Amino acid sequence: MPRALIADDEPHLAQYLKNQLATLWPELQIIAMARNGDEAAAQINELQPDLAFLDIQMPGLTGLEVAQGIEGDTRVVFVTAYDEYAVQAFETAALDYLLKPLKTERLARCVERLRARMEQPPTSGSDAQLAQALQALQALSQGPAAGSGAAPRLRWLRASQGDITHQIDVQQVLYFHADDKYTVVQTAEAEYLIRTPIVDLLPQLDPDQFVQVHRSTLINMAHLASTRRDANSRLFLRMRGQERELPVSRAYVHLFKSM
Repeated sequence: MPRALIADDEPHLAQYLKNQLATLWPELQIIAMARNGDEAAAQINELQPDLAFLDIQMPGLTGLEVAQGIEGDTRVVFVTAYDEYAVQAFETAALDYLLKPLKTERLARCVERLRARMEQPPTSGSDAQLAQALQALQALSQGPAAGSGAAPRLRWLRASQGDITHQIDVQQVLYFHADDKYTVVQTAEAEYLIRTPIVDLLPQLDPDQFVQVHRSTLINMAHLASTRRDANSRLFLRMRGQERELPVSRAYVHLFKSM
């Protein structure tokens, strides 16, 4: 019996979706109802549902950020109020989505596609499509870039370590990792803190060098030492000189297919 999670900060809409799914897909078991992105991420990690219906705009983590952090085989259906042009990102990536307000006919078509796809295992191609769609949607949600020229790449960081502020060469950074209200800047020698969130940091970095591997982690490919897969085929990275392994979300596994 397939299992699903619904995440929406509007309880009446979440309940409506649950009721509609009960009619259109009686075999589907709704095992959790999350009220925000943080709850959704935690419940997906713990329960490993087959499907997650994620509202894109939620308190805490957005639906996009929750999707980026999924490390298992949970398939995502986005519930969105974006207009038809933004929805092209879903269509291009062949992902499932539902537009608000929800319509029974549209949900029925979505259920048909989901049933068919549930019979097929996830592929590396679908992972690449998910990553592309997430990037497109993030760009749409941030709006048009200011100015017509490309933004200058970040060369130096002002990061704190205790009461001291350091000037750090970005080339020396092994990885960035979101940690509560701060972002950890890890170099070979030490760990520093900045207040710039990952989502704002990524556009300032060289995309040929810095790669997002998780909703909370950016790595410097120049310092990648090795990769490892565990018994469940989850991918982990190790940076030069570091013992800590960094998990790779399913949406980014395709980046390391040749390794």
